Amino acid sequence: MTQRSSDDIALQTAKQARTASLVMAGTALLWMGAQFLGGALGLPARYAFLFDFAALAGLFWALVVTYQVWRKRRIARTGEE
Repeated sequence: MTQRSSDDIALQTAKQARTASLVMAGTALLWMGAQFLGGALGLPARYAFLFDFAALAGLFWALVVTYQVWRKRRIARTGEE
C-alpha cells in the first residue's frame, strides 16, 4: 500500500475544514430562519424544539469533524499519534 503524500493529506484536511465551516454557517442560518418562520406562522413549541435539536445535531457533527481536522494537523506537524 502506498503512503499518501503530505500534500494529499493537507488537501483532504482543508476540504474537511471547509465542509465543517459550511455546515456550521448553514446550520445557524437555517436555524434562525426556522425560528423566525415558526414564530411568524404560530407553530407549536414542539416544532421549535425539533428545529433546535436538528441544529444541535448539525453543530455536533461539525464539532466532531473539526476535532478530527485538528488531530490530523497536529499529527502532521509533530509526527505524533
